[in-house]
Amino acid sequence: MNSDNSWSKNVQTFVWGDVEVTRVVELQVPFAPARTLVPESTTEVWTDNEDWLAPDHWDPGSDQAVVALQTWVLRSGGRTVLVDTSVGNGRERPDSPHFHQWQGNFLELLAQAGVEPQQVDVVVNTHLHGDHVGWNTLGVDGDWVPTFPNAQYLIPAADDFHYGPDNAYGNGAREDDRLIYEDSIAPVHRFGQAVLWDGSHRIDEHLTLESAPGHTPGSSVLRLDSAGDRVIFVGDLLHSPVQILQPGWNSCFCLDPVQAAASRRRILERAAAARELVVPAHFGGAGAVEVRKEGQGFTLGLWATLAM
Repeated sequence: MNSDNSWSKNVQTFVWGDVEVTRVVELQVPFAPARTLVPESTTEVWTDNEDWLAPDHWDPGSDQAVVALQTWVLRSGGRTVLVDTSVGNGRERPDSPHFHQWQGNFLELLAQAGVEPQQVDVVVNTHLHGDHVGWNTLGVDGDWVPTFPNAQYLIPAADDFHYGPDNAYGNGAREDDRLIYEDSIAPVHRFGQAVLWDGSHRIDEHLTLESAPGHTPGSSVLRLDSAGDRVIFVGDLLHSPVQILQPGWNSCFCLDPVQAAASRRRILERAAAARELVVPAHFGGAGAVEVRKEGQGFTLGLWATLAM
């Protein structure tokens, strides 16, 4: 895969085909015990692969899985597209101590990437978990309003139903689900900027959304296919590279484990066959990796920094 890339601490830019892609990293930290994040994983899969899991994906000293909070900016067909919008500042998240009353520098990082809010044309929410929709909105005079005033927000219809009032905010399983919807999704509807989709949705000649349910009912992936380069942004289909080695292993956040595992295997099968670069929402380090078929499973190929 041919890529031009430049690196700074938090902003990295690649060119894939006719699409310029900028990765905006808010932070990369040890997040949770490895076998809490991926409950079915074994001690051995982490220790046996320490040479490449550490330090970007696993901290051996604390046995914590390392994750990144990040957004991908795609400049495609003359438009600016954001893939997920991180946590958002000043949110009530009582069920999520990592994100409760979060204060980050997301908008400053976007500005470093050359993006002002009014320049964003499309916001893609791969699913409606709080660390993917938080900067959909910002607080203005005690109210929540869309951060990106000129953007369409592409929201999976199945997630909008599940986490919205029609399904009583995720069946009332967590108070966070209601709060996330009310501060980060409902205002986008009120301002007429929400576009619900199901199955698949073409953004332009290079970019297509596709449902990959299981992690959430509307969990989705975004395919980039341009001038021979193929990239797939898989959201939370993967939280750790160990799930590539064992695609049947889910994260602790997957709502439907059977469906999530099936979606993960289907997406990885195609990625391996089509030589797609896989870009998960939370991978640290290079953030993107090629996948190879190996027997009944998969192995990792080149990371993005090497695939130039």
